Amino acid sequence: MKSVVRAFPPTSIVNSDEFRGAMRHLAGGVSVITGGRGRDISGMTVTSVTSLTIAPPTLIVAINRAASTLPLLRRYGAFGVSILAGDQREVAERFTGKGSHAGAKRFVGSSWKAGPAGVPLLEGALAAIGCEVEEIIERHSHAIVLGSAVSIAASEAPSALAYWSGRYVAVERNASHDEDARLPTHRALWD
Repeated sequence: MKSVVRAFPPTSIVNSDEFRGAMRHLAGGVSVITGGRGRDISGMTVTSVTSLTIAPPTLIVAINRAASTLPLLRRYGAFGVSILAGDQREVAERFTGKGSHAGAKRFVGSSWKAGPAGVPLLEGALAAIGCEVEEIIERHSHAIVLGSAVSIAASEAPSALAYWSGRYVAVERNASHDEDARLPTHRALWD
């Protein structure tokens, strides 16, 4: 099958701030992407992880081309995806790149284990997935990374961390067994 790309002239140009504001309405699960091994490690917080295919198990993640993690994915050919639980907001904040936390310093304060190819995976995450880099596609300011899942560890944490409207939100399971009660609830995690 051959793909076709067509260039249509835009009818209007949307500025970046308007687009960012609109995308804040899209709630996203929060994950930490990690790369490297040993002391040569880094990671970043993202909401851009999604599954591409179930068979074979493949993930997609969008990473800013200027991020310190991307060269490690290229160098080692592997990365980790730690899907954060609702009580792991501090981990998410540490890996945003704000403040003085960079490289291996971002990992201090949490328990990590070495996954495939030595890539760090967060213990206690909702799911920790080790991936081999399949392909990196560069577009505009970001790289689209396709990863084949080679290991998975999952937990039964009672909540997931999401990012919505510029804030972290915990999405909690309702403990009741009623059909309607199985729908998730949420609680804001901001001050």
